[in-house]
Amino acid sequence: MTTGYFDMDTDAPESRTAGGADQPNRSEPAIDHDRHSLHSNNSNEEQQPLEVVFEESDVRRRKSSLVPSNRPANPRQKTQCFVHSLLEKHDGLPLRPSEHPASYEGLKQERLIDKDPQGQAMESQHSRLLTKKQISDMAFGIRELSKKLAQIRLKLQVRNIFILAKAHDETLISHTREVTSWLLGHDDSYRVYVETTLEKNHIFDAPSLLATYKGRLKFWTNELCAEKPQTFDIAIALGGDGTVLYASWLFQRIVPPVLAFSLGSLGFLTKFDYTHHADTLTRAISSGITVSLRLRFEATIMRSQKRLSSASTPESPRPAGDLVEELIGEESEGNHTHRPDGTHNILNEVVIDRGPNATMATIELFGDDEHFTTVQADGICISTPTGSTAYNLAAGGSLCHPENPVILLTAICAHTLSFRPLILPDTIVLRAGVPYDARTSCWASFDGKERVELQRGDYVTISASRFPFPSVLPVERRGRDWVDSISRTLQWNSRERQKAFKEWS
Repeated sequence: MTTGYFDMDTDAPESRTAGGADQPNRSEPAIDHDRHSLHSNNSNEEQQPLEVVFEESDVRRRKSSLVPSNRPANPRQKTQCFVHSLLEKHDGLPLRPSEHPASYEGLKQERLIDKDPQGQAMESQHSRLLTKKQISDMAFGIRELSKKLAQIRLKLQVRNIFILAKAHDETLISHTREVTSWLLGHDDSYRVYVETTLEKNHIFDAPSLLATYKGRLKFWTNELCAEKPQTFDIAIALGGDGTVLYASWLFQRIVPPVLAFSLGSLGFLTKFDYTHHADTLTRAISSGITVSLRLRFEATIMRSQKRLSSASTPESPRPAGDLVEELIGEESEGNHTHRPDGTHNILNEVVIDRGPNATMATIELFGDDEHFTTVQADGICISTPTGSTAYNLAAGGSLCHPENPVILLTAICAHTLSFRPLILPDTIVLRAGVPYDARTSCWASFDGKERVELQRGDYVTISASRFPFPSVLPVERRGRDWVDSISRTLQWNSRERQKAFKEWS
């Protein structure tokens, strides 16, 4: 196989660079990349992020998802993402601005009439507001890019290295110290970021490292990850699958390639043996990495807004509504039924359950503009292919290869035996809400975090995220890695071999 290289220069004032793909023969896996630079006024510790601009088009927003805004329309909205820059530069992919003028960030002002009669456009950065075609094009483009990335190596110009481990585990703190010391001693141009809680940890002994490697040991915070994720060229995770999920949680939009060393219990997402960490890191930085793009979901909590009828007063709001009618029925002009209350990009699953309530939950389930069913169960698990081996599997769902473009829907202790798990396309937008006449509220969690209560009339919308999770794969076993992992961690189809018959002589 011919190997192509993608160079990324991270030294300021230059940014990450994006390469154009030149493919005279599409059967060839090799991809040649040119280098480009974007200049900025950023400090020398932060790289300018890649960005791709999507133009606007005339489309309709999805119902029950809009809120009023006084901000003026922005004719060109921008998104900054490692993946999107590759989408823009790789020839033949459907998400090129010249081929698809539809904006993934803002929608045309004069078409926002179903929920905004004043015609005021709003800025949007959420997949739930994309049209069916936009979601299909986006998902297809990411899948095509993922296939190409599996056949090439990305050679990064590494300067800023992010290290993540459990800060309360003494063994992992020692490993963090070991990796940090090795990186700082390996190359004088490296800057290594560790969690700020280690600054005063006696096991990590930051003062000695700061004295030896002046100015090159730095400390990251949650705010830095959220506000300046483009600072980091590569992320190193030390721990188990939970550590990788935490990396996904820290980097909600732009995610640096994550190289995970297996130091946990299972290891579906941790691909490398820590015993050989020095050799692994040397090869990854000098020879390049192979990246797998893991589908993430974008989940947005939508809160029901109290509205007054003509005969109502502030002390007596109108009677409880009908969630099905509000989401897919004919809505009155100018009524804003719901408002967003937080969006999360998740790698494993969204779970909506009965929480501490003693009775089962009642959940209305919608797919696009269709009412699927009313669920009566302890809850539902809406899983990515990556999360199929987690809560989804425990709830009775299917194992699913992470390259499948699907959404897995599994009921948790359903009250009817006929409620079987569903596998849906990743181009669908799911909405799961608590009806107004439900006996109790429900609770939602996102990758096991940010557990929030859903009151009557609230719902969660789930769709494919525009920001997948780039996971670094071992080059030597990338084709069989998933089957190996389920055989190793789950003892999949492991049993004594059936004895052969002994024939009569």
